[in-house]
Amino acid sequence: MARQSSRSTHQRDKLQVVHPNAAAIDIGSRFHVVAIPPDRDPQPVRRFDTFTGDLRRLADWLAEKNIVTIAMESTGVYWIPVYELLEERGFDVILVNAREAKNVPGRKTDINDAQWLQRLHSYGLLRGSFRPTQELASLRALLRQRERLLEYCASHIQHMQKALMEMNLQLHHVVSDITGKTGMRILRAIAQGQHDSVVLASFRDPRCKASEETIRQSLEGHYREEHLLALRQSLSLYDTYHEHVAECDQFIEATLKRLSLATPMPESSLPAARHRDANPNAPAFDVRSALFQVLGIDLTQIHGLGPYLVLKLISECGTDMSRWPTVKHFTSWLALSPGSKISGGKVLSSRTRRTKNRAAALLRLAATTIGRSQTGLGAFYRRLASRLGKAKAVTATARKIAVLFYNVLRYGWVYQDPGADYYEERYHQRIVRNLQRRAQSLGFELSPISDPGQRVS
Repeated sequence: MARQSSRSTHQRDKLQVVHPNAAAIDIGSRFHVVAIPPDRDPQPVRRFDTFTGDLRRLADWLAEKNIVTIAMESTGVYWIPVYELLEERGFDVILVNAREAKNVPGRKTDINDAQWLQRLHSYGLLRGSFRPTQELASLRALLRQRERLLEYCASHIQHMQKALMEMNLQLHHVVSDITGKTGMRILRAIAQGQHDSVVLASFRDPRCKASEETIRQSLEGHYREEHLLALRQSLSLYDTYHEHVAECDQFIEATLKRLSLATPMPESSLPAARHRDANPNAPAFDVRSALFQVLGIDLTQIHGLGPYLVLKLISECGTDMSRWPTVKHFTSWLALSPGSKISGGKVLSSRTRRTKNRAAALLRLAATTIGRSQTGLGAFYRRLASRLGKAKAVTATARKIAVLFYNVLRYGWVYQDPGADYYEERYHQRIVRNLQRRAQSLGFELSPISDPGQRVS
């Protein structure tokens, strides 16, 4: 037993210490456990509560012991105040995926976790998770809050539809969107006490496809007070959430202006929009122009990427693509590249790993949308969907968009759509080459027929 322990100690001593001034923190909801090198303090592992005063004493203790870099697991949201306070104090803080820093089995305590993290970090065996700059982190928090408000708002749209159904008002079956101009005019009139179907139908917008008579018939129902109360309250909450969304838009616009002040002015002018942004949930201000001032390029020239989608991608990925050495590192971080599970020289699985990466979800959404377009990427999606299925086609197309996003943002490449015919022609040429190769291996030679419609009898 002593010989085995001596062997493991010898192997550990052969590892080179990369970060001699490294510390680690085991994050908790009520307290944090901090470990520093054993030779720095008689008590190298200490416990600090989560109050702000305790966090400041934690930072003072680490500075007193000449700690430079700190590793911590990204546990829930409890790491955020610790990370931000230590970062402001000048420490190099990295977030570690808990999956990559598992402790030795059978020795699970907070103290052991902190010491294990500190040892791994000192040997340089931990990889830090991606963390954007403070301004981009603020932009990301604002956009996530905005998305959350829109989700709450959508639930109240469902509540309004339920109240209409309970009164047998078929308005949501007649108009495509009850939150459009026609729908909202009618809903507000009903909430104010107007129940005459003829008067309500007169609020129809001229662009509405349904006729005024159809709308009048759909608004003949059984108006009961309890259902009207539910409709009024849901409508009021819908308006309240939209007010909060508008407030978020003001903060987002101000954040983009601060980011644009920190970057040089674009040398070229903003190009013409490639396609119209039809996203009804997009911010009220001109997102495309604001992003062009920040980035100096127009990423919306890439098919599938609208201004609002680019804004969310920038908040999740940042503007500095050099954090990923190559585009393959970027697509691997997004979990859009094939897996490499190999054992004994045999590929066990090449499935794309599961991920909760929000940027990957946005790119998959763009891939789904672009599959219906008459573009090169759309043709690529449809060809893969017919051969491999829609799920794999979405992943492959999302990876292509990610590659374009990376190259345009990092190297300033100009995106040019080759067109749907280009991909179809390349696919046709590849099929012909494969057939010629197969015929040659069997001792035959392919030759084109003069009449394409001629059939071999």
